[in-house]
Amino acid sequence: MGQGPLAGLKVVEFAGIGPGPMCGMVLADLGAEVLRVDRMVPSGLGIDRAPRYDLLNRSKRTVSVDLKSSEGMAFARGIVACCDALIEGFRPGTMERLGLGPEPCLAQHPKLVYGRVTGFGQTGPLASAAGHDLNYIALSGALHAIGRAGALPTPPLNLVGDFGGGGLLLAFGMLAALWNVQRGGAGQVIDAAMVDGASMLMASLHGLLASGTHDGPRGTNLLDSGAPHYDVYRCADGEYVSVAPIETKFRAVLLERLGLAPDAIDFDDRARWPDNKARLAAIFATRTRAAWCELLEGSDACFAPVLSPLEAHLHPHHRARAAFVEVGGVRQPAPAPRFAATPNPLPRPPHGDDAAAFAQLRRWGIASDDIDALAAAGRLRAGGPRATG
Repeated sequence: MGQGPLAGLKVVEFAGIGPGPMCGMVLADLGAEVLRVDRMVPSGLGIDRAPRYDLLNRSKRTVSVDLKSSEGMAFARGIVACCDALIEGFRPGTMERLGLGPEPCLAQHPKLVYGRVTGFGQTGPLASAAGHDLNYIALSGALHAIGRAGALPTPPLNLVGDFGGGGLLLAFGMLAALWNVQRGGAGQVIDAAMVDGASMLMASLHGLLASGTHDGPRGTNLLDSGAPHYDVYRCADGEYVSVAPIETKFRAVLLERLGLAPDAIDFDDRARWPDNKARLAAIFATRTRAAWCELLEGSDACFAPVLSPLEAHLHPHHRARAAFVEVGGVRQPAPAPRFAATPNPLPRPPHGDDAAAFAQLRRWGIASDDIDALAAAGRLRAGGPRATG
């Protein structure tokens, strides 16, 4: 407690997958006390969440509550009444059916910030349709823009919808709403739709489209692998490097480092982009990635090696900034961004059975007798659903 810029902020997260846990992780990374409320799962379902690897749940406490019982529902409402903010990522109407929708929650707690993240949003003809990240970024136009010339659109993992356009957008929206509460405003509902977030991430590209700057098919434009000076190249050892000297002065540095004349490649002649790309590919194929790093890294050539997720932590730049940490035997990205006056705490491992969650509930104002009675009745347990079978 007491570390990070969000120290003292109390957040309840109703357990889900993808963007909701991402939002909770971001807030917890910055010092918020996040309590994850999981539905109590009957034994025999064979669920195993491998908690130490579920990094989106780091730095949170977890309790499982029987939300199908009246006692469990009353307990969950009591938790909500103690919090500053709530996170949920279910289909529209789910929380209402549980009796935990915005109307009753805000009625008992008018200052509550109620954060909702879904794929298609709370309204509209697709609001209740099932989907995942790929579907949401497809509808936004983002998926269509990503890929090589002549190839199918390339799914960019689930980074654009779930995490960038979902979890991070919701975290930003919740902090904006909390700021409004701090200034005397009322609590409110945040409707964070991944399709909206993915569309918003495309704002700059829409400007390029309107100006005619980005006007070719997928994979033929400046930022989508069409240009020779914004792409990745294979090295002699089968590894890859990236070059991105968009500006003229940076292109000059790249050409000089490659031993080419300043006018050896006309990067502005789009008709020659395929030929010039082939020429650069032949050059980069002559040395190993390490050799190119020695020649180009740290220069204004706008260069970086293409590192795998398993080797990124070894790079000297990441090491110097302690950009990766090991928690509970699992290497992972450190919390970001960094704060000078209120540094982020080191993450705690994701919790399985976690008696400290009960202590957190007591700090929040939940009566010990209520906790003990519900736990004795088998309707409350510290930690997530237990692995079975």
